[in-house]
Amino acid sequence: MHALVELRSEGLYCPLGDFYIDPWRPVQRAVITHAHADHARSGHQHYLAHSDAADIMRTRLGRKLSLQLLKYGERLKLGEIELSLHPAGHVLGSSQVRLSHKGNVWVISGDYRVQADASCEAFEPVLCDVFVTESTFALPIYRWEPQAQVIDQISAWWQNNAANGLYSVLYTYALGKAQRLAMALPEGPVWVHPAVDAMHHCYRLAGRKIPASPCWDSNHKPPAGSLILAPPASAASAVFSKLGAYEDASVSGWMRLRGIRRRRALDRGFVISDHADWPGLLWAVRETGAQSVFVTHGQVDVLVRYLNEQGFEAAPLRATAWGEDAS
Repeated sequence: MHALVELRSEGLYCPLGDFYIDPWRPVQRAVITHAHADHARSGHQHYLAHSDAADIMRTRLGRKLSLQLLKYGERLKLGEIELSLHPAGHVLGSSQVRLSHKGNVWVISGDYRVQADASCEAFEPVLCDVFVTESTFALPIYRWEPQAQVIDQISAWWQNNAANGLYSVLYTYALGKAQRLAMALPEGPVWVHPAVDAMHHCYRLAGRKIPASPCWDSNHKPPAGSLILAPPASAASAVFSKLGAYEDASVSGWMRLRGIRRRRALDRGFVISDHADWPGLLWAVRETGAQSVFVTHGQVDVLVRYLNEQGFEAAPLRATAWGEDAS
């Protein structure tokens, strides 16, 4: 079977279409699976992404971006390749990239999540001969509880803090996780960091019903007892010292490991991830019908070994420049 993609120094390259998928070095044409910073980087000449990601891409990479847009399932001919995008369920506009050439079909998953919610289109298994899967949480310890159950835990923590006159600061990725939380949390004084506010705006422009959330900045201090959604990078900011008494927590799949929570000196950790857990990864691989699987960023060796034991032809694809921007 002819390989439709290969790993080059710039990233994952499709020779028959002359384009890269989520390249980490500047290229002429980049197909972007989603707008997180480790997959959608600046410096490319031309970009192609799903239409729902348009405002996010332009907000993060510049309004003058050369950006071609596709809808899910729409087919495009690039060189000898027929390309289409399909829902990945990771964040708004996240896509799996389907490549077809003379009956040979490859699917590059990007990052994906199989638990559905209202913040983005649900993951859609795509039949293929070869599947390229992530493996961020490819260990049996990673099994996600239902989102509603974790939201109840967050709400109880928030209510207890409010009863004691404390703020509740929830560190969450500005793109994706913050919108899931905003749509799932009960109504109340939920404030957002400016970075979260910018992504909320993009989601609303794409038709997602994100509740109104006041933006917390130097001119607007939330009332005591409020919940504040802020990106993890803001945790060391001096602005929190001006806030008053608060408890903080992180929302991430990594919170499954208590040691990480202790190292980050957090009061609490809640387990919600925008990636597939161990059962989700295995389900997704089976649903594609692929016999050949390439495994990239994450617990690569573990998943490769397990899939080979289950009768798949699995091998590593070490795209190490794809990081853990959103977990």
